[in-house]
This record gives sequence, structure tokens and C-alpha cells, in this order.
Amino acid sequence: MAPAIIVALLIGSIVSTTAWFLMVPQPLIIQGEADATRIDIAARVDGKVAKRPVERGDNVDKGQLLYQIANPELLTKLAEEKAAKASAEASLANIDAGTRQEIISQRSAAVEAARANAVLAQQTYDRTKQIVSAGSAPIQRLDDATNSLVVAQRAGEQAKLAYEEAVNGYTKEQREIAAAAVSQAQAAIDTVQAQVDELNVFAPVKAQVYQIGAESGEYVSPGVPLLSLVDLSDVWLTFDLREDLVKGLKVGDRFKAKVPALGDREIEAVVKVIATKGEYADWRATRATGDFDLRTFEVRAYPDPPLPELRPGMSVYAVPPGEQK
Repeated sequence: MAPAIIVALLIGSIVSTTAWFLMVPQPLIIQGEADATRIDIAARVDGKVAKRPVERGDNVDKGQLLYQIANPELLTKLAEEKAAKASAEASLANIDAGTRQEIISQRSAAVEAARANAVLAQQTYDRTKQIVSAGSAPIQRLDDATNSLVVAQRAGEQAKLAYEEAVNGYTKEQREIAAAAVSQAQAAIDTVQAQVDELNVFAPVKAQVYQIGAESGEYVSPGVPLLSLVDLSDVWLTFDLREDLVKGLKVGDRFKAKVPALGDREIEAVVKVIATKGEYADWRATRATGDFDLRTFEVRAYPDPPLPELRPGMSVYAVPPGEQK
């Protein structure tokens, strides 16, 4: 009888323990995962990938070269724009220097020659007029002399104006036009130089290469993904919680969580972000009455202190922050 009694007691103990566990409510466990800032870098100019000194998994520093794109046509265009600026600067310098003394002397000589021609034309006209008046020459000869005199006088006026223009130099408006041409040429250089600068792609932050999108020798266009970086210094935990679990939760609250990939290591996290509005799928009620559909809110928490071993994608689980004691 003793063995039977012992077996009966054991069975009774197991049944009672099981019933106790079934009746005692078990704590709710929420699951989330680690995530980190991801930076997707795309090409901003077209060309052929000439160099890619990094591989997937490499740690890169801020400012480190990631890609070098070859585009000879763009470099040629930059050289052309620089030549155009040099020409515009030369024109402006020529205006600033004023008229050369040789040109002024040349214009002065032209004035003297025009004056001499005008004097000669005047003398010819006077003599022709006397001859015509005496009846010794036809009236047509006087008309020719008159025309020659007018032409000589106009040539003298033109020579004088050209001389004054040379002495006075270029106008204010001409200098402003030349200066504007220089500014326009510089703007064209800046535009092309900005594109040339994009031929070398540098890491914006210290991070790790996550994915490679373009290999050496491939042709890339603006917008084509080159690679993705993950900033391992900015790792957080993200949970999708039903709205009834978010009640009372606020930024700054602390809670405990465990990471299975790290041997269920317990970490402390601080709530930094609670979604302003439920953005995920509804949690549907299972009963027709007495229950309600609930939205899901994203909660983002940061390990405190930071955990270097925590990698994006690792699972984490915890009792909801509002239910931890």
C-alpha cells in the first residue's frame, strides 16, 4: 500500500501544481528587435565606377573614400568653363586698363589727316566756285567740289569723335557688362565643379558597410544606389505595442529587456520615442461584444549604457514596461 500512496501523493502534487500554474496569470512577454541608423548612398552623377576601396562588413571612418566615379566628359567641360572665365577676365582687364596710348596717337593722327583733307577740299571748292562764276567751268564741277568738301568735313567729325572715344576710354556700362560676364563664367565653373566633386563619394559618418550596390567597372546614373552603411553607434530597441500596453508609458521610462543572442543578457533601456499615432495593423478583438479593436504603436528605446555587442536584427524580449515592478 505504501508505494500506491506515494504514487497517489505524487500525482496529486503534480495535478495541484499544474492547476496552480494554470490559474495564476503568467506575465505578458513582448518581443522586439534591435535596429540602427541605415544610410543609403546613391550616385549624384553618371559615369563608370573606377574605384571601390571598401568591401561589405568594412568599418569606415567619416570622410573615407567609398567610391570613385570616372567621367572624362565632365572634366573636359570644367576645363572649358575655366577657359571661358579666363577670356572674360582678360576682357575685363582690358577695359580696366583703358585705351592704349598707341591707339590714341593713331586716332590723333587720323584727326590731323582729316583736318588737312578738309582744308584741301575747302580750297578746291573756293577755286572751283570762282572759275564757275567766271563761266570758265561747268556748274557740275562746282557740285563735285561741294560734295568733296562735305565728305571731308564729315570725315573730320568722325575722326574727332573716334579720338575722343579713345581718350575717354570704355564706359561704365561696358565695364559692368564685362564684370557680369566674369561672374557668369564663375557661376558656370561652380556648377560643374559641384558635379566633379560628386565623382568621389565619401562616408558621411563613421559606420559599417552593409550592402554593396555597384561593382568596379559598372556604369551608374544619378539616383542609382551605390552602397548602404549602418551606424553601429546608434542602435536602439523597437517594440510594436498594443495601445492598452502603451497607456501610462512616457518618454524617459526605464525597463529591463533580455537579448537571446547574447545568452539572455539583461539590459536596461530608456524609452526615447513613442509613436504619435498608431501606424501598424489593428489588433482584432476575438469576441463580438465586450472587447474592442486596438491599434499598435511603435516604441523605441535605447540601451543605457550602450551595448557594443548588440547588433541590428537581434531579437529582444521583455515584460511590457508598464507592468514591470
